[in-house]
Amino acid sequence: MSEFSAAELSRVVKSHSKWLDGGGILVKGQCLNLWGSDLSGVNLKGTDLRNAKLHLADLYRADLSEVDLSNSVLRNADLIYAKLIKATLSGADLGGAKLIYASLQFADLSGTKLRGASLIYANLNYANLSGADLRFASLIGANLSDANLRGAVFSGTDLKSATLICADLSNANLKGLDGDGREQITDLSGADLSGADLSGTDLSCTNLSGANLSGANLEGANLKGANLSGANLSKEWCDERI
Repeated sequence: MSEFSAAELSRVVKSHSKWLDGGGILVKGQCLNLWGSDLSGVNLKGTDLRNAKLHLADLYRADLSEVDLSNSVLRNADLIYAKLIKATLSGADLGGAKLIYASLQFADLSGTKLRGASLIYANLNYANLSGADLRFASLIGANLSDANLRGAVFSGTDLKSATLICADLSNANLKGLDGDGREQITDLSGADLSGADLSGTDLSCTNLSGANLSGANLEGANLKGANLSGANLSKEWCDERI
């Protein structure tokens, strides 16, 4: 894994900025390509890294707050404990990336590819994940309270003990079967979905055992074949965070 000095990193970031300003023309700079590079602990706060190539990069504990990484490639990157607060990752490819304990509050992940990514205990409070692909991702214990998850795809996703208080999951797809009828259970056992908007959401064949659905909006939701053993379906709910 190649390492970059602060001066080298500054140089390639400036070249990327010129490339972006030049509309992607190579003679006016070069697209950032740090495939497999060691960038652990770097501070790139507020940098414009659109379309960057960072797959397999080590970004452990990196500060990427307010960074624009839209349409970038970060497949299988190490973003454990990384700060991505208010970052823009719309349309980015984070398939297989490690985002364990990452801070993603208020981040824009709309349309992001997160298939097979690990977001265990990640903080996604108020994040925008509308239309994101989260199939087979692991979000065990993740905080998704007040997140926008409209139209997101969660088939086969592990959301055990995740917190989704007041999250908007309207028209999201969490069904436990793929197009060929094969079992791909979406696990929401023990998750807190109190006050969440699940209107029009496909929850068929999901595991909701022990989940808290008190005060959740389930109008038009598909719960066919879902495991609701021990789930709290009370319509009465008070947001104790207030």
